[in-house]
Amino acid sequence: MISKITKINTTKNLLAFSGGVDSSALFFILLENKIPFDIAIVNYNQREQSKEEIQYAKNLAKQYEKQLFIKEVVIESNSNFEKKARDIRYSFFEEIITQNSYETLITAHQLNDKLEWFLMQFSKGAGLVELLSFEEFIQKEKYQIFKPLINTSRVDIEKYLEEKNIEYFIDETNCDEKYKRNYFRKNFSNHFLEKFEKGVKRSFEYLENDLNSLNITQEAFIKEKKLEVFKICDDNNLNIRIIDISLKKRGFLLSKLQRDEILKQKECVISHKISISITPDYIYIAPFEKITLDKKFKEKCRIKKIPKNIRSYIFKENILENIVKIV
Repeated sequence: MISKITKINTTKNLLAFSGGVDSSALFFILLENKIPFDIAIVNYNQREQSKEEIQYAKNLAKQYEKQLFIKEVVIESNSNFEKKARDIRYSFFEEIITQNSYETLITAHQLNDKLEWFLMQFSKGAGLVELLSFEEFIQKEKYQIFKPLINTSRVDIEKYLEEKNIEYFIDETNCDEKYKRNYFRKNFSNHFLEKFEKGVKRSFEYLENDLNSLNITQEAFIKEKKLEVFKICDDNNLNIRIIDISLKKRGFLLSKLQRDEILKQKECVISHKISISITPDYIYIAPFEKITLDKKFKEKCRIKKIPKNIRSYIFKENILENIVKIV
């Protein structure tokens, strides 16, 4: 059974749609729950069937009076295709959200996806935060991501589609094991859930409750534009958790290697985009900038012990005076 959706109260919602099993079901579940939404779909032009999926989205949008956003792209190289496709997809969603003031991005991820993610992270070497980073809600800087089917199995979703006689498409590339997620899905998660679905759901619930009990509620005591400054903790696990939360809101998920590097180097740049610095008293997080600074500005920063890799952003945004009053 697919339960009612009761955990969303926003009125400007965008559904990430594909025409597949999960998003087709979610489209009609949202209708049944009288939740307002529009839809967005990306055509990667990899399959002939994708034209039919786009037409299906157009038909649904017209029939149910939903605004439809379509992005047509061609990815020339198949190298790291999954990541490229995901980056394009979420960049498109964020562009729509910004331009149209949507509050929530609704995605059709379900329990099988959640277990796949858990196993993929587990196979690489991960901590509790990475293993459980497939949450029902994720709060970004300007919107939230909501996964209402996250605790519903694919089998139950397929039963719903059959009972309601809802059309959907099956992407044949989902069977191609050259993509890591497909390998885990075919060889592990689907079979495991068929036998142990109830236990898996309970385990995720217990683990998430444990993680919530460890949540750090510390807020940045300085927040200027996109600069955040936190007071340091005595425990490195807590410091990394603070950094994790901040970066997740900015759209970055740290790997174990990146975490180890942050704790080792104390001052580094993540993905050439985010500067992080851990000093004896504070944690600084800001967008990475590379700007030539004048001597007077650098001297003020030196006196106030502001880390070097944070200074360019402060200079660019002209927020030094606001900061030196506090640190």
